[in-house]
Amino acid sequence: MHSETAEAIALLQALVAAPSPSRDEGRTADLLFAYLAERGAEPQRLHNNVWARSERFDPARPTLLLNSHHDTVRPAAGYTRDPYEPAIEAGRLYGLGSNDAGASAASLVQTFLRFRDRELPFNLLLALSAEEECSGERGIRALLPQLGRIDMGLVGEPTAMRAAVGERGLVVLDCTAHGRSGHAARNEGINALYLATDDIVRLRTMRFDRESTLLGPIGIAVTQIEAGTQHNVVPDTCRFVVDIRTTDAYTNEETVELLRAALDSECTPRSTRIRASALDAGHPLARAAAACGIASFVSPTTSDMALMPFPTLKMGPGDSARSHTADEYVLLDEIEAGIAGYRTFIEQLAHTL
Repeated sequence: MHSETAEAIALLQALVAAPSPSRDEGRTADLLFAYLAERGAEPQRLHNNVWARSERFDPARPTLLLNSHHDTVRPAAGYTRDPYEPAIEAGRLYGLGSNDAGASAASLVQTFLRFRDRELPFNLLLALSAEEECSGERGIRALLPQLGRIDMGLVGEPTAMRAAVGERGLVVLDCTAHGRSGHAARNEGINALYLATDDIVRLRTMRFDRESTLLGPIGIAVTQIEAGTQHNVVPDTCRFVVDIRTTDAYTNEETVELLRAALDSECTPRSTRIRASALDAGHPLARAAAACGIASFVSPTTSDMALMPFPTLKMGPGDSARSHTADEYVLLDEIEAGIAGYRTFIEQLAHTL
């Protein structure tokens, strides 16, 4: 086993053993800060985000962000083993966060340490962020303004080292249809449930003029509905929730306004900050991945990539299907392949720029 792989596995075991649910990542932030400091990387910290810059950082050169997160979700109910015991069995490293996204974080740390003092046509900026799983205020959103200009990003998430060149954004709409109550037996009032149903039919058949070349059509799904107080009263209010998977064809704000114009119900977005990402095939990140023979795809899941206002590519060891599952694990071979894949990708990116 390569020494970098052994280092990454040991670091990952330490991360798993330090509980780090979103908004309570102080233990892993301390661990990562100390790990980088011991290796001369001069880390900095904001809240529970830890970052470091490559040596001879030159503002005149473009900057590549190496990012992954060290927070986790809460343990799933079905765990049969201690989620904080980083056991290695039959080539698997078990534990909460081992796959999502500890393996990526540990592999990117080793990648950064390998390249931090190399002459590259770009700067490296390692950022190990918090609160990714809850899209929190003190995660990457708080950190990015402190980091200066960033030209492109490599986001570590479990993708089996395939290159996610896009992911859809997300807007959740809380919608309310307003009617007028009345006695059901006398057919009085204006039934808000019927008004909501009319809007739901419009949503099911709605088409947008523009469609993303990479991400395809905007996805719309009504996922919750609530109305009525008792069987003989016509409801005056009906609330329903709409899950919208946005694309780069429209901004999230434009998508909301188009839906408001099409519906009679009152529509309020919970947030518009989770934006779609679509990497142009001609961008150096995409060209480097293609030159390495890395398969590309559109990710069905969202990540901190959605909060980054610069071109990004998502790639890391592990399998997204294991994320947030009981008895989560990552293969040791995946960590080794991840470090090798990151190394080859950065070397190719240096030739591409």
